[in-house]
Amino acid sequence: MKTEFETHFKEKGFTQLTAIQTAVAKPLASGQSVVGIAPTGSGKTLAFTWPLLSQITSGSGSQLLVLEPSQELAMQTTRVMREWASLVGLHVQSLTGGANVRRQIEKLRDHSEVLVGTPGRIYDLLNRHHLSLGGIKSIVIDEADDLLNDHSKVVVVNLVKAAPRDCQLSFFSATTGQDREELSDTFHRQLVVCDVRKTDKSRGDVKHYTVVARTNAQKTAVLKRLSAEPGFYGLVFFNSQRTLEYAYNRLVHSHFAVETLGGRQRQVQRQAALRRFKKHQVKLLLTTDVAARGLDIVKLPAVINFDLPTHADQYIHRVGRTGRQGQPGSVYNLGDDHDFRDLRKTLVTTDYQLTKWSFSNEGTTTVRRQQKESGQHVSSAKQRKVGRRNTPEKKRKKHKKNRHFKNKGMRFKHRRKAQETQQRS
Repeated sequence: MKTEFETHFKEKGFTQLTAIQTAVAKPLASGQSVVGIAPTGSGKTLAFTWPLLSQITSGSGSQLLVLEPSQELAMQTTRVMREWASLVGLHVQSLTGGANVRRQIEKLRDHSEVLVGTPGRIYDLLNRHHLSLGGIKSIVIDEADDLLNDHSKVVVVNLVKAAPRDCQLSFFSATTGQDREELSDTFHRQLVVCDVRKTDKSRGDVKHYTVVARTNAQKTAVLKRLSAEPGFYGLVFFNSQRTLEYAYNRLVHSHFAVETLGGRQRQVQRQAALRRFKKHQVKLLLTTDVAARGLDIVKLPAVINFDLPTHADQYIHRVGRTGRQGQPGSVYNLGDDHDFRDLRKTLVTTDYQLTKWSFSNEGTTTVRRQQKESGQHVSSAKQRKVGRRNTPEKKRKKHKKNRHFKNKGMRFKHRRKAQETQQRS
């Protein structure tokens, strides 16, 4: 590690390197192609940032290319790398979809040493001859199990072919997608595998719960009750954009502070939603697997699976948003008994333990704890109200006054007076 990096490392309060940072440092520094596998939140971005930035020469054009599966992760990686690159006089440019392509083309004339972006936008700029990869010395394929699926694998392979043949390749992920032999055959490289999942100790204590909610309406009601808890905020995952929009409309209609991440949002809108969520200005951030892949949200207390994942790797990446860097966290899985049975089968190869959770038990526990601390008596009626969202009660519907009923007394008075007049006559 360079002297400038060591000084900044201590200034940020870091005491020691994580397992993945230690494992890949020497292979990357020596120019070898590497496969790095480590749990989410274990510092994979810094693991390739330090050794690769140390090999770059300032003012010699673009030399390092980092590929990310989503705009959000590309911007996050750009911010991290830019912080450390500025210490040694290097420049980092982001090239993502959803941003102004003209501005990106104009900024390419500055020939930044590090390029971070999504494969689609980079490939588009390459085909339009606004970008050249002829001077690239190293390519990092972050979240490799996602980028090397059937949809984006062809684009990634073409980008690697556009770079020099002796270009160094690095693959990083939290799960194993393709094995080493398959990667070696695809990219024609000898790969060094650094798998530290068993030795890494960076994960905090994360509890995994199952919450019974059969329909989308019931699941949305669970989100309302969770968000009503003081100090609660969480990342909510959906399998489809349609279900996400359904829950979002229901929550907004009930005046809950929520934001969405993904879909057809522009980059500015996505950054604004993330910024509001990180500042705790909204309680829930509704998203999909693609948009939230690899996001680093400091001290995120909860992840909620509105739609349950269909395979283990998907679950690992979702729950990896909480419990990062030793922090505690909770995961709430919504569904019925059949869904939970399928989920347990999906996670049979993992160490996750699912526990039943309900609002009634949690609410009673909270009330009793408050009662002991304050020494006050809390009625059973108040205990039942714990967990409900703190919103004003619905106003009773006001019926229009019947004008005939209103004048009933006057009519009766006139009728009686008329009867008395007849009797006198």
